[in-house]
Amino acid sequence: MGRIVITCYRPKPGKEEKLLQLSLNHYDQLNEQGLVTDRAPILMKAKDGSVIEVFEWKSKAAIEKAHTNVVIQKMWAEYAEACDFERPVNINEFQEVFSEFEPINEP
Repeated sequence: MGRIVITCYRPKPGKEEKLLQLSLNHYDQLNEQGLVTDRAPILMKAKDGSVIEVFEWKSKAAIEKAHTNVVIQKMWAEYAEACDFERPVNINEFQEVFSEFEPINEP
Protein backbone atom coordinates (compact mmCIF):
# COMPACT_ATOMS: atom_id res chain seq x y z
CA MET A 1 0.00 0.00 0.00
CA GLY A 2 1.28 3.47 -0.89
CA ARG A 3 2.28 6.07 1.66
CA ILE A 4 1.34 9.69 0.90
CA VAL A 5 3.66 12.23 2.50
CA ILE A 6 3.80 16.00 2.85
CA THR A 7 7.31 17.41 2.83
CA CYS A 8 8.29 21.01 3.50
CA TYR A 9 11.54 22.65 2.49
CA ARG A 10 12.50 26.14 3.72
CA PRO A 11 15.15 27.60 1.38
CA LYS A 12 18.44 28.78 2.80
CA PRO A 13 19.34 32.40 1.91
CA GLY A 14 20.16 32.70 -1.77
CA LYS A 15 19.19 29.07 -2.49
CA GLU A 16 15.58 29.59 -3.61
CA GLU A 17 16.25 28.78 -7.28
CA LYS A 18 18.35 25.70 -6.44
CA LEU A 19 15.55 24.43 -4.19
CA LEU A 20 12.99 25.01 -6.92
CA GLN A 21 15.04 23.03 -9.45
CA LEU A 22 15.63 20.17 -7.01
CA SER A 23 11.93 20.04 -6.20
CA LEU A 24 10.90 19.99 -9.86
CA ASN A 25 13.16 16.95 -10.41
CA HIS A 26 12.57 15.17 -7.10
CA TYR A 27 9.66 12.94 -8.14
CA ASP A 28 11.35 11.95 -11.43
CA GLN A 29 14.47 10.76 -9.60
CA LEU A 30 12.41 8.82 -7.07
CA ASN A 31 10.39 7.33 -9.93
CA GLU A 32 13.53 6.30 -11.86
CA GLN A 33 14.58 4.36 -8.77
CA GLY A 34 11.16 2.64 -8.59
CA LEU A 35 10.25 4.16 -5.23
CA VAL A 36 7.05 6.12 -5.92
CA THR A 37 3.64 5.44 -7.41
CA ASP A 38 2.29 6.93 -10.63
CA ARG A 39 0.24 9.46 -8.64
CA ALA A 40 1.37 12.90 -9.83
CA PRO A 41 3.09 14.96 -7.14
CA ILE A 42 1.84 18.37 -6.06
CA LEU A 43 4.39 21.15 -5.62
CA MET A 44 3.42 24.45 -4.07
CA LYS A 45 5.00 27.48 -2.45
CA ALA A 46 4.15 29.17 0.85
CA LYS A 47 4.26 32.95 1.30
CA ASP A 48 7.63 32.66 3.09
CA GLY A 49 9.14 30.85 0.05
CA SER A 50 8.98 27.37 1.55
CA VAL A 51 8.28 24.60 -0.95
CA ILE A 52 5.68 22.01 -0.03
CA GLU A 53 5.52 18.69 -1.86
CA VAL A 54 2.86 15.99 -1.64
CA PHE A 55 3.73 12.66 -3.22
CA GLU A 56 3.19 8.93 -2.77
CA TRP A 57 5.86 6.36 -1.94
CA LYS A 58 5.11 2.86 -3.24
CA SER A 59 5.33 1.41 0.27
CA LYS A 60 6.97 1.67 3.66
CA ALA A 61 9.69 -0.60 2.24
CA ALA A 62 10.30 1.88 -0.59
CA ILE A 63 10.88 4.63 1.97
CA GLU A 64 13.42 2.41 3.72
CA LYS A 65 15.14 1.60 0.41
CA ALA A 66 15.53 5.33 -0.31
CA HIS A 67 17.68 5.63 2.81
CA THR A 68 20.25 3.21 1.34
CA ASN A 69 19.97 4.26 -2.32
CA VAL A 70 23.13 6.10 -3.45
CA VAL A 71 21.29 8.20 -6.07
CA ILE A 72 18.65 9.33 -3.59
CA GLN A 73 21.19 10.00 -0.86
CA LYS A 74 23.14 12.26 -3.25
CA MET A 75 19.95 14.15 -4.13
CA TRP A 76 19.02 14.55 -0.46
CA ALA A 77 22.50 15.93 0.25
CA GLU A 78 21.87 18.58 -2.41
CA TYR A 79 18.58 19.39 -0.68
CA ALA A 80 20.43 19.80 2.63
CA GLU A 81 22.70 22.39 0.99
CA ALA A 82 19.73 24.32 -0.41
CA CYS A 83 17.18 24.14 2.39
CA ASP A 84 16.16 23.15 5.87
CA PHE A 85 13.61 20.37 6.17
CA GLU A 86 10.62 21.86 7.97
CA ARG A 87 7.63 20.45 9.82
CA PRO A 88 4.29 21.37 8.25
CA VAL A 89 3.12 22.81 11.57
CA ASN A 90 5.83 25.50 11.21
CA ILE A 91 4.45 26.71 7.86
CA ASN A 92 1.99 29.55 8.59
CA GLU A 93 -0.54 28.46 5.97
CA PHE A 94 -1.08 25.15 7.76
CA GLN A 95 -2.55 27.08 10.70
CA GLU A 96 -5.65 27.79 8.60
CA VAL A 97 -8.54 25.37 8.08
CA PHE A 98 -8.22 25.92 4.32
CA SER A 99 -4.52 26.32 3.59
CA GLU A 100 -3.75 28.18 0.34
CA PHE A 101 -0.49 27.95 -1.57
CA GLU A 102 0.93 29.11 -4.91
CA PRO A 103 1.15 26.18 -7.37
CA ILE A 104 4.59 25.36 -8.74
CA ASN A 105 4.16 22.37 -11.05
CA GLU A 106 1.60 21.71 -13.76
CA PRO A 107 -1.00 18.97 -13.21
